[in-house]
Amino acid sequence: MLAAGLLVGLAMCAAYSPVRAQQATSPGGIYTCVDDKGNQLRSDRPIAQCSDREQRVLNRDGSLKRILPATLTPDERAARDARQRREAEERAAYNDAVRRDRNLKTRFPNEAAHTRARESALEAVRMAMRASQERIKELEAERKPLLDEAEFYRGRQMPSRLKQQLEANETSQAAQRELIQTQEAEVIRINGIYDAELEHLRKLWKGAPPGSISLVSAPVSEPGTR
Repeated sequence: MLAAGLLVGLAMCAAYSPVRAQQATSPGGIYTCVDDKGNQLRSDRPIAQCSDREQRVLNRDGSLKRILPATLTPDERAARDARQRREAEERAAYNDAVRRDRNLKTRFPNEAAHTRARESALEAVRMAMRASQERIKELEAERKPLLDEAEFYRGRQMPSRLKQQLEANETSQAAQRELIQTQEAEVIRINGIYDAELEHLRKLWKGAPPGSISLVSAPVSEPGTR
């Protein structure tokens, strides 16, 4: 009797031990995948033959616990990271474009408001041009008596004082003319910005969604130039 009971106990332990062992060695679940030959594989740990593809991790009841992604090579990880960075940059650029377009429509609800901003930006440059032109007139007026005096010394050595005054006057006029050229270029630049911005705004006013228009054709004027 005692021997029979001992045999039953050993049999139960023998049946129970594999289950306990399996549970102890596979706390993460059951890994399944289909290898490159089409074979369905199962294991209590990640399957080496499927390291290049995703593996399904199942609970004991067969329900999906999680997906184990493929193990990537260094080159594959670099490509994935580059793709993720590119996608993040594209999302950021799109969000910036949406904010920019919304701000533009707020600043310029119509073309008249945009025209006023353009004229305000140009007026500061035009004032500087007028100041340079007036200064050139003053310098020309100052140069006339110097030239009259220099005529007196025709054929003779001109006094160093008079020579220096004429040279200084000529240098000042050249500087003012250079300023005017710079200011003319600034007028062209400002008009170019506002022309492109107006083209962009007309699309927004017609109903184009913010962020949907090419960034290349939409330079934005600075609020401070309004």
